Amino acid sequence: MTTRSFSAILADRARSGPDEPIVVDAEGVLTAGELDAAASALAHELVGRGVRLDDTVAVSLPNGRDMVIACFGIWRAGATPQPLSPELTAAERAELEGIAPPAAAIGIRPSSAGIPWVSEVRVDPRPGALPDLAASCWKAPATSGSTGRPKIVRAAAPATLDPSRPVAEFLPRVATQIVAGPLWHSAVFTYAFRGLLTGHRLVVLDRFDPEAWIAAVETHRATWGLLVPAMMARLLRLPPEVRAVKRVETIESVLHMGAPCAPALKRAFLDWLGPERVDEVYAGSESNGLTRITGVEWLERPGSVGRPIGGTRVRVRDDRGVDLPAGREGLVWMRRGDAAAYSYVGATSRRDGDGWDTLGDVGHLDADGYLFLHDRADDVINRGGDKIAPATVEAVLEAHPAVVEAVAFGVSDEEFGQVVHAAVRLTDATALPLVAADARAHLGRRAPDVLHLSTTPLRNDAGKVRRSAVAERFRG
Repeated sequence: MTTRSFSAILADRARSGPDEPIVVDAEGVLTAGELDAAASALAHELVGRGVRLDDTVAVSLPNGRDMVIACFGIWRAGATPQPLSPELTAAERAELEGIAPPAAAIGIRPSSAGIPWVSEVRVDPRPGALPDLAASCWKAPATSGSTGRPKIVRAAAPATLDPSRPVAEFLPRVATQIVAGPLWHSAVFTYAFRGLLTGHRLVVLDRFDPEAWIAAVETHRATWGLLVPAMMARLLRLPPEVRAVKRVETIESVLHMGAPCAPALKRAFLDWLGPERVDEVYAGSESNGLTRITGVEWLERPGSVGRPIGGTRVRVRDDRGVDLPAGREGLVWMRRGDAAAYSYVGATSRRDGDGWDTLGDVGHLDADGYLFLHDRADDVINRGGDKIAPATVEAVLEAHPAVVEAVAFGVSDEEFGQVVHAAVRLTDATALPLVAADARAHLGRRAPDVLHLSTTPLRNDAGKVRRSAVAERFRG
């Protein structure tokens, strides 16, 4: 089969199996024919509001069929969806609109009065066929801001695909995919929609809940899913009878990515689901490179995020840009082809003249080319010359049975320059002294000088955290 527009792929699927369940959510089943008709109706509405080929349309909706309809309506209109978190503040939304005003907004009202607003996704159908269009950029998500100010990442790839070929070696061409993360997040968005375009059925949860995830896998016989470490930890906290392996026996593979995974958590997850059914991928919204490691490989190299795949090359460099040998820590750089896979709006790319790019992560390669990440360069805490990776501190804290999640960050200090603080969310607040003592026993002088107790989640639904925001929250 040849490459076709996203719109044509959906139309073909609707013609060949109009009654095929294509999305399952809290409302029930949405068929391929129903999705195709709803996307066409919305596309007519967008075109009528002035949306044209290669325009960007912001879409800010909760998980469910409306998000799927919205994006296919945007693609059918020849435009590019810009998925945004519904939880963005008005100021954050205004900042993004100032960087690059969209041609229209779907869902939450835009901050700027001049942007056409489509408040309802399900609109009345209009007669007439629309031309088969494909935007030159298939997605333009805004980053979470975990690495600094939010920015827009425009994909260089168009809204076209060959549906007869799998998108990636870790994403099966046909599957029943359970979508547990927010569809506005770049990775969830990518694998849900590219999966649907090659033949997936999507089982979409309105938000992640560990018991609901188990039940959905069991009920709908899900075969593939994407998780982040925070979700993995919550699944493992379920009683053994609730997360009995038999209940998730249809899962052929689970992919996790999006945040560092503590070795103790990874090992426990592999013990539960089986190493042959777990993949890990390291990548960013930019798609400037990726690595992969299977669960079986990970047991041989605990802590690694794998070796390069998909034409990626990896180097580790020092502050002067000099390549470092195996085992030496430095900034991780990746190269994936001659052309950039993305462009930024509102930020400057670090991509150099030779095509090497970095996400700002610190790590090292071993002698066999396996990559080990330590933390983000901007987040590393310098305590009197001792450089401490927050992820290392968080892994120790989260290994304690009373800790639901932890976020470590640096705080300015007159004597040391910075000291380590951490915020923790606990199952029992009275366990805070025990958690602190355990951290000191395992980390010594690298243990948090101060532990802050949080009663609300520290990471968003995508498992992301902006440490500077957490530091500001607990300052003083």
